[in-house]
Amino acid sequence: MKRRNLLKAASATAAALAIRPLVTRADSIPSDALQEADVVVVGGGTAGTIAALQAARAGAKTALVEHGSQLGGTTTVGGVAFPGLFHAWGKQVIAGIGWELVRKSVEMDGGTLPDFSKEARSAYWRHHVLINPFLFAALAEEACLLAGVNIHYYEFPLSIESAADGWIVECVGPGTRRRLRCRQLIDCTGGADVVGMLNLPRLRDEETQPGSMLFKLGDSFRAGRERLQAVYVHGADSSTSVTRTQATLAGRQAMLKEIYKNPAQKRLVQMQTEAAFRETYRILGETVITHEDYVTGRRFKDAVCNAFYPVDLHTRNGVQPKPLANGIVPTVPLRALVPKGSRNILVAGRSVSSDRLANSGLRVQATCMAMGQAAGATAALAAQRKTTPLEVPFDEISRLLRDHGAILPGDG
Repeated sequence: MKRRNLLKAASATAAALAIRPLVTRADSIPSDALQEADVVVVGGGTAGTIAALQAARAGAKTALVEHGSQLGGTTTVGGVAFPGLFHAWGKQVIAGIGWELVRKSVEMDGGTLPDFSKEARSAYWRHHVLINPFLFAALAEEACLLAGVNIHYYEFPLSIESAADGWIVECVGPGTRRRLRCRQLIDCTGGADVVGMLNLPRLRDEETQPGSMLFKLGDSFRAGRERLQAVYVHGADSSTSVTRTQATLAGRQAMLKEIYKNPAQKRLVQMQTEAAFRETYRILGETVITHEDYVTGRRFKDAVCNAFYPVDLHTRNGVQPKPLANGIVPTVPLRALVPKGSRNILVAGRSVSSDRLANSGLRVQATCMAMGQAAGATAALAAQRKTTPLEVPFDEISRLLRDHGAILPGDG
């Protein structure tokens, strides 16, 4: 009955959204006209979707620029449709807008949540939540539209200029050139692309974790009921179109080798459109989260969210996750989302300021969603106060996050 009511409500929402006429033509957008926004989020992936939703729900006029055709990033395009971890040591440590979308996806799809009361320290994957990635992408988009987020698919920043009261972001796409003036920027590109465009410092090690190409061989694929198979894509790098192309080509070739091994018994029934990436650039923030900070559960004074995942560094030899000690719940400080020496820009997602080992645990979806919500709340408040993120009173950020369902370190 619960699912039936949810579907009825969703149907009514979809009908309301569907009546909006499609009247905007590419040639009706003057390339020299400035479109106004309070907050511009670049990247509609795991963190960016939640950042845009939080900023818009907090009353900020929000634009979301995404070079692809759907939201969700690693969860949807990458096919890692089993986000985690939202729970630790028998209680929920990450909630908020990301959890809202995950839970709704499971309910509408008729799925089931894991039993979070059962300890899963040595088998943490049991607390991953299997979701239907196609439904999640649609629900995320619907939520953004209802919140008033202006979504700009198929576009990416060509240039970013500092302005007296923020930024001017010039975006391009097929047949489109757009100039957005905003007070606050949030870089959710996954590789700190915007930070790089602004020549702010970034971190990167000589060796990076491999990416993965996800697919399914067999008789059928049951979205929301099973995980996809994966092959490593060594050297996967999302920082340029050239390296993204190389990673995706390599991933598909590796997948084909799996089919060639025994073609009579291995029918391809699902393949993601591109490789999923684990690591490229990270920012050098006002604070750098170290491995020691992560594994000891350091409680930063300006912690805006919890994190929870094993240290999970993938190499050419595979991965041997190192679970956290009993009771440890790492935290993410606001200053790790602020590029060092910057104003009016935040970063959320896997490019959070951290060393490589800490980042291997921080980069997962639940934590990225929590970081996105923290960045969205901070940016909205900074825009409203006409100030920069680190000058927003921390208690106001905390209050806004809790008002929208987030769990902060020390809650509960």
